Amino acid sequence: MVGNLLDYARDPLDFMARCSREYGDIVRLHMGGLPLYLLSHPDHAEYVLVKNNRNFIKSRYFRRELSFLGQGLLNSEGELWRRQRRLAQPAFHKRRVGAYGEAMVSHAERMLARWRDGEVRDVHQEMRRLTLGIVAEVLFGAGRDKADEVGEVLGWLDKHTNRLEEQGSAMVLRFLLGNFPTPTNLRFRKGIGRLDEIIYGLIEERRENAKDTGDLLSMLLRFRDEAGTRMTDKQLRDEVITLLLAGHETTALALSWSWYLLSQHPEVEAKLLEELQEVLGDRTPMVEDLPHLPYAEMVIKESMRLYPPAWGVSREAIEECEIGGYRLPAGTQLLIVLWAMHRDPRNFQDPEAFNPARWEGGLAKKVPRYAYLPFGAGPRICIGGSFAITEAILLLATIARDFQLELVPEQRRVIPQPSTTLRPRGGIRMYLRKRHPSAKLALEQKS
Repeated sequence: MVGNLLDYARDPLDFMARCSREYGDIVRLHMGGLPLYLLSHPDHAEYVLVKNNRNFIKSRYFRRELSFLGQGLLNSEGELWRRQRRLAQPAFHKRRVGAYGEAMVSHAERMLARWRDGEVRDVHQEMRRLTLGIVAEVLFGAGRDKADEVGEVLGWLDKHTNRLEEQGSAMVLRFLLGNFPTPTNLRFRKGIGRLDEIIYGLIEERRENAKDTGDLLSMLLRFRDEAGTRMTDKQLRDEVITLLLAGHETTALALSWSWYLLSQHPEVEAKLLEELQEVLGDRTPMVEDLPHLPYAEMVIKESMRLYPPAWGVSREAIEECEIGGYRLPAGTQLLIVLWAMHRDPRNFQDPEAFNPARWEGGLAKKVPRYAYLPFGAGPRICIGGSFAITEAILLLATIARDFQLELVPEQRRVIPQPSTTLRPRGGIRMYLRKRHPSAKLALEQKS
């Protein structure tokens, strides 16, 4: 019944990386009696996500883990997914994303106003609160109070989930028991119930107001299908909760891992500061500055290579297919392991090193096309990819200009914990060091 689950639970990322190194690009595992195939070659990722994408749906384990999202963009399939994707796409158009830039920077400045020189904070939680507030405002028109309420519930759910994932035995039981009404699952459902109350309240307020504020929720509320039918409150709830969660998590993690890596590589931080000083001087960044901040973008890209927020992409085969010479029956569960692909020496030279400069000179066009997939690929590529990159660069520039973040000595290193996303186990506790002109000069001299 257990199969490879115990090996996986001890250290999931190391186990999958070893499988790839020792057994090749396709590895068959037994996870609680359920066959699972690990894929770690760009060609196989292309086949599943692009060339033959209609033969693959989200895996049953993924759907079970995120069943509380309902039929939002992450979980829906077929025509329902295509309709919802078309409906949401305009909110993530390049021009619309550019208009969000001012709000992104404004939220960051409000956070920095609360920070104090020398204090210790969990930077991962700080980034989550920051990005959640941004998404709540720019996509759904929610005020700070609503965003704080959602953040409080999500924080409780995160702590509850992380405690389970840090215990290998609990992880195995969770996989085997699924959504069975254990005390743990009942507590989780209670938290989701509270989240639902907040989101349904937001929808009700916006329906009563009936004002078109130009955000995504306004689009969803106005939408009518061919028969003139509007979306139900349940459909709206599913999309709102999906985009709230997915819309803040990716950027929060990209930034969290970036702060950790920068704290370990002062020479990279010094080069980043040099660029920020040259382009921005003493002012805050704007969307118009993005083309002039290539090194800041490279820092984010390299962080997402080493610590991809979506560390794996799971799929289930609808019909029998062939991958890499192996016949896989209908119902086969697949996991494309981005963690292994992004650290494969066949794709990246010195792959374990944090080296943003590797992206200079068009590296993305030189490596295999599907070797680097921070936002997935194919028709189901992350709808908010450009939103996340724009937000990450602006927030990185805004924060790094004013503060240096230094890992507390007792933490030493941060351990990545693969959940639905790649989170830092126990958070990232860092000293906040206010930058002064002399500190900036010292960093430049050190570089």
